[in-house]
Amino acid sequence: MDIRTGRHVVAALHAHLVFTTKRRGKVLLAEHLVRLREIFASVCADFEVELREFNGEAGHVHLLVVYPPKVRLSELVNSLKGVSSRRLKQECPDINAFWSVRKSRGVLWSPSYFAGSVGGAPLEVLKAYIENQGRG
Repeated sequence: MDIRTGRHVVAALHAHLVFTTKRRGKVLLAEHLVRLREIFASVCADFEVELREFNGEAGHVHLLVVYPPKVRLSELVNSLKGVSSRRLKQECPDINAFWSVRKSRGVLWSPSYFAGSVGGAPLEVLKAYIENQGRG
């Protein structure tokens, strides 16, 4: 288990993030996914976050990140999507030729995303553990 310790905290925080392209356009090619992994890893490092896993298809990407409690996931997601969109469109101008990107005035990512917490004990085990704690 990935446990991070700080002066006043012990944490093991993992999140599964999914970003979809605008209009679910089939925009991302294999070479785009390779570059996205590099961009996402760089942004994560700036936030002291570890990009543990990454993969994707033409219309969406999945990330597994390990992050400290001081990181707000919404800020991390904003930075991941903003920086990746900007850099990918600068470095791979062919992305702007896709219908879904042209139709969306150059927007690569949908504004929505999925974030799910992962790791640790299953909910039923945690519930039983908390229920069995002494009250006195």
